[in-house]
Amino acid sequence: MRAIWKGAVAFGLVNVPVKVYSATEDHDIPLHQVHDEDGGRIRYQRRCEICGEVVDFKHIDKAYDDGEHTVVLTEEDLSSLPVERSREIEVVEFVPSDQIDPVMFDRSYYLEPDSTSTKAYVLLRRTLEETDRTAIVQFSLRQKSRLAALRVRGDVLMLQTLLWDDEVREASFPALEEKVRISAKEKQMSAALVDSFSTDFDPESFSDDYQVQLRTLIDAKIEKGDTIDTEETFGVSKDDDDDNVLDLMEALRRSVEKNREKKAGGTKAAGTSKKKGA
Repeated sequence: MRAIWKGAVAFGLVNVPVKVYSATEDHDIPLHQVHDEDGGRIRYQRRCEICGEVVDFKHIDKAYDDGEHTVVLTEEDLSSLPVERSREIEVVEFVPSDQIDPVMFDRSYYLEPDSTSTKAYVLLRRTLEETDRTAIVQFSLRQKSRLAALRVRGDVLMLQTLLWDDEVREASFPALEEKVRISAKEKQMSAALVDSFSTDFDPESFSDDYQVQLRTLIDAKIEKGDTIDTEETFGVSKDDDDDNVLDLMEALRRSVEKNREKKAGGTKAAGTSKKKGA
């Protein structure tokens, strides 16, 4: 991994020098656009509407236009802002970890100690762990003032940027204002369905089916060209979708039975596998 930013976490008079790394990465298969007639690659150009020339990034500035005035902002202008010059991740407050609404989380970053001594880093990490608190911090990154949650993940301090309060929309749906009667039997069946799906979360047990199928499709087209049969490639039929409309109770009942059968089959297969290996 390559550090994208260097600075220091500051709380009170204590400074913790750190390097910042992106904690996540995109696993999507890279695709680009082509002309459907000849396969020629489609490219976009940054063309000036006054002189008509294609402009390199190094000659592009930002601007604000209010309809009457256009203000051009150069890189020098933007980098001169006091908040942009700061290399400090300032701790504003420590809050109970469960008070942060997950909808506010944006991007995640790992913090690596950037000092010959890791004592201050470890002290901050242990304090957060033992008090079950999350530090709310402010800092500047990539020409934006950021609000973030500083918390612990394993042995590492993690920074998770937060959306600002006015960036989170309120959910107001008229349909939710209608009075709905839920019977005791429906609640019982719904709880049984939840119970039949209940387990411990294991992120490694999930895969991105779209990307897997996309890779299968690409490999098939490399091997057979455009003559591939998609139904044969993926082993599905266009008629596989079940369009039957079920009432709520019947849908719950069938779902519980189906999941119980699935779990029973998985348990039986695991038992058979153990006997063979014994």
